[in-house]
Amino acid sequence: MEESYSYPVEARNTVRRHRERAKYDYETVHAIVDASSILHVSFLPTDPENDPYPTILPMIGSMGSFKGESSDGAQDLYLHGHSASRIMRLAGGGGSDGIPVCVAATQLDGIKLSLTPFNNSCNYRSAVLHGDAEVVTDEAEKDFALRLITDGLVPGCWDNQRVPPTRSENLSTSVLRVRIATASAKINQGGPADDRKDLQNDEVTGKVWTGTLPVWECVGTPIASATNKVAKVPDYVLRKQQNQNAENEKYARETVSVTKEKK
Repeated sequence: MEESYSYPVEARNTVRRHRERAKYDYETVHAIVDASSILHVSFLPTDPENDPYPTILPMIGSMGSFKGESSDGAQDLYLHGHSASRIMRLAGGGGSDGIPVCVAATQLDGIKLSLTPFNNSCNYRSAVLHGDAEVVTDEAEKDFALRLITDGLVPGCWDNQRVPPTRSENLSTSVLRVRIATASAKINQGGPADDRKDLQNDEVTGKVWTGTLPVWECVGTPIASATNKVAKVPDYVLRKQQNQNAENEKYARETVSVTKEKK
C-alpha cells in the first residue's frame, strides 16, 4: 500500500468544526489547489499603524516541484503576477525567508436544501495553506513555474503559443514560490440532513422540497478573438472544455450520494 504523507497538524491548521471533514494529506490539499481557477492570497501590511488592514489578492497558481518530485510528494505553490505589484515588491524585499502568506482555495460542488433554512448547507472542497512567499530569481525555475501555471489553466497551452517569453515580458512578470509550512483541507459531501422532528412532521415534509443542486465550474464554447486567423479551434482548447466540464459535473453529481451528514 502506497504511503500517504501529510502536513503536520498544528494549532494553526487544525480543523475544529466538523473534524471528520478534515484532510491533511498532500494529495488532497494539492488537488484542491490545482482544481481552483483562482486562489486568494492574504498577507499583512508592513506598516500596521498607518495601514492596519490585511490584504487579500485573487491570483493564479499551481503546485509543483522544480527539483523534481520528492519521495514524500512535497511541493511548493507557485503564483504569478506583475512585477510592480505590492505583494511582489514586499516578497522581493522580505529577506531570505520572504513574507508570510495565507492562501485559500475553494470549490463549490452543490447547494443542499433542507426542510428548514437552518439546515441548508453546501457541498464543497476547501484548502488553506500557510507559508513563506519569495520571488523566484533563478531563470530556469521561473520558466518552469510560468509553464506550470500556464498549462495549469489550459493543458498544452504553453507549447502551442509564441514562446519563449520576450525580455520585456519576463521583466514585467514575477513568480512567487510559497514554501508551505502548514495546510489543511475540508470536504463536505452528501445530501441534505434534517432534524428528526421535522422529518416526522407530515405538514412540513408535504410542502417543502428537499434535495441538492449540483454546482460545477463550466467552460463555455470557445469564442475566437477579433484578430484570430486560425479557422479551427485547436484540439488542446477543445480538450480543456470537454474534459473539465465532464470531470466537474461527474464529481458534483456523484458527491451527493457519498455520505450523509450526521445530526
